[in-house]
Amino acid sequence: MTRPAWLFDDSPIDDPLGHGERAVQFLRNLKHPKSKLPGRAFQLDPWVERLVRRIYGPRDADGQRQVRTVFAMIPRGNRKTSIGAALCLLHTFGPERIGNGQVVSAAADAKQALIAYDEALGIVTAMPEVAAKLQIRVGTHKLRHPKKGATYESISSDGATQHGRTVNFLLSDEIHAWKKRDLWEALKTSLAKTSESLHVITTTAGRGADNLAFDLVSYARRVASGEVDDPSFLPVLFEPSPGADWRDEAVWDDVNPGLSLGYPDLKGLRAMAREAESRPSDQDAFKQYHLNFWPDHSASPFVDMATWDTGADPIDMDALEGEPCWLGVDLSSSIDLSVVVAAFRDGDDTILIPQFFVPKDNLRQRQDATGAPYGDWVSKGYVTATPGNVIDFRAVEQHIRDLCDRFDVREIACDPALARNLLNNLQEDGLPAIEFRQGALSMMPAIAELERQVIGGRVKHGGNPVLRFCVANCEVETNTHGHKVRLTKSKKWLSIDGAVASCMAAYRASLGGEAYAGSLYDSDDWKSIYA
Repeated sequence: MTRPAWLFDDSPIDDPLGHGERAVQFLRNLKHPKSKLPGRAFQLDPWVERLVRRIYGPRDADGQRQVRTVFAMIPRGNRKTSIGAALCLLHTFGPERIGNGQVVSAAADAKQALIAYDEALGIVTAMPEVAAKLQIRVGTHKLRHPKKGATYESISSDGATQHGRTVNFLLSDEIHAWKKRDLWEALKTSLAKTSESLHVITTTAGRGADNLAFDLVSYARRVASGEVDDPSFLPVLFEPSPGADWRDEAVWDDVNPGLSLGYPDLKGLRAMAREAESRPSDQDAFKQYHLNFWPDHSASPFVDMATWDTGADPIDMDALEGEPCWLGVDLSSSIDLSVVVAAFRDGDDTILIPQFFVPKDNLRQRQDATGAPYGDWVSKGYVTATPGNVIDFRAVEQHIRDLCDRFDVREIACDPALARNLLNNLQEDGLPAIEFRQGALSMMPAIAELERQVIGGRVKHGGNPVLRFCVANCEVETNTHGHKVRLTKSKKWLSIDGAVASCMAAYRASLGGEAYAGSLYDSDDWKSIYA
């Protein structure tokens, strides 16, 4: 739906002042040290030419540049570094230069930042007559056009902020890897100081929602689909449809604009795909970097979501009537979800049945903040919306009691942080409620157990979408010894409560009702973990 079909058809591209044509002619006159064309001419393929014309041709009613931001999400191997470097030179000594203009390329770290600069330097040095007219400052990663005073410099997002600059052309490279926003904000705001400034963003797909790129690609998708009318923002999105088969070479061709022209190397892609079929980690990397699948899990995921999804077959609840059951309960404030997860043992497998609770009054806010369909989840019964702006724990307690009536509940593991009254109420009535603190050493074996079962394909969850949302939001915190000690999240509205409660319930079920030993801190045994 968002693929830029205009790059491959003959539809007209406005160019009333000829700026698109002059940009194309400049690029055609460049040389590239790796070019196989006669005279080492810069390879300007048709799709790239149309992209350049679309960026520089259209004008507003006042004659100024229409496109001010370009968001290009293109898989690896499609020469986006060469394109970006050529555009930097277009603004440094080409027809788009301005007097004393500042051209900047920025990347996540110093090593990545040098890639675009080295590409630009290679183009310049392939043209000795041009190189002689420029000042190439060795060691500073800077080019300067003395006659006009225009400079091109590469910087990285792991450096100090760059407030005070007046940038007229900015190339932001691989922003899915940018971990901080300080340089982004400094450079982006500097663009507003110059008339007709241009920001070109190039990246491959990222992971999850906890990075700068996710907000931008979300907006780009809305513009590309027509949901948002913003002629100043040009989305160039090469990504597959959500259900596409990553092994289908037709999908490869759709998302790699250069593939039919010989890049990336088709035989190389086929070899990587064969290897990826038997190695999940390689499969994730192949899908993300070569096909622009955007994994919906976090940058440091708890489990592989494709593996998680293998447990999505429907669950026969009636068959579980009266069966042994272990509950994991995680109560929350108004921001997080509250959840009760029932765990059943089915041979070597574990069945997880969750029920979530939210305050009704902030349902819309929660949906807007996350983009998750909370309203739909409530209507389908996955989530219970309790009246008011905080979760009514009485509804949670009643659900637990209903589960105890329906199943043979052996244990109710509760984090006591917010569940003291609930624990007391259940214990007073003789129900098997226990404290299960969420400290690092208490959660470590629980996290390890659920992870082990997921990897082994032994978790059945019926495809519950809210539980999947929680698991996908999880990141894993490790200690200095590499032990996974806590599940965390990157943003406050990205709930992980279902995953936490699932760890608790699955772990207690795996022990088969063994008495809870309490925290390891109750004795000196915990010291052995760090021995």
